[in-house]
Amino acid sequence: MRVAFLTVILLLATLLSSAAQQTSPASPQPLQILQQALSALNGSTQTRDVTLSGSAHYMAGSDDETGTAELTAIATGASSMKLSLSSGPRNEVRNLTVDPPTGTWSGPDGISHNIIYHNLLNEPSWFSPVAAISRLLASPESVASFLDTETLESQTVQHISITLQPLPSIASFAPPLLQHLTQVDLYLDATTNLPAAMTFAVHPDDNALVDIPIEVRFTDYRLVSGAQVPFHVQRFLNNGLVLDLQLENATINSGVSATALAIR
Repeated sequence: MRVAFLTVILLLATLLSSAAQQTSPASPQPLQILQQALSALNGSTQTRDVTLSGSAHYMAGSDDETGTAELTAIATGASSMKLSLSSGPRNEVRNLTVDPPTGTWSGPDGISHNIIYHNLLNEPSWFSPVAAISRLLASPESVASFLDTETLESQTVQHISITLQPLPSIASFAPPLLQHLTQVDLYLDATTNLPAAMTFAVHPDDNALVDIPIEVRFTDYRLVSGAQVPFHVQRFLNNGLVLDLQLENATINSGVSATALAIR
């Protein structure tokens, strides 16, 4: 009877374990989801660079200006943004293809300033989801995690978080801080796989530990040369809209290089 009792217990344990395995779905694979998003964006092409132009509405503090925008993103990790506003130009160039990364910005006075090092570790091509995802997937330092299926306003999205492991030039950062400084979160439409939003943080020049949240929203996707491009891009800082881009033209794979961005 003792042997029979133990046999019954073992049988029940096996059945319960089998049932648990059948009812517990496997966790989604974040890299596979990102690859599906990249495939949805690329369509029939492989995007290496994107050049965008259109109207810009810039809001920061007491500034409320309109004008035009020209933006270029390179999938290997470089970008350029040129705003022509009523108060004058506002330009920014970033290049993560070199080690250490470089970046500059200038305002209406035309004086060039270096972007502080810890603010060069987030996403340079924040306005181009195809360039951003291409860079993250191509980087061997990328570590992706699936966080949850969520609702973004009325849209069901899959939330993926990506951080980078140390490069030689940033090995001096403590790993937790480095992961935080490089963290980019993507919210992918659960039906189309197209990115609906991207979030990351920027920081004061004198304090890498203070986060200033950035959110970018992507809507009005259109087919351009076989690829999907969002023609409406909004950038929020601390939950307030600071830049509203309504694009009018998009060019895929014009052959622009990261070196050329710095002198254009």
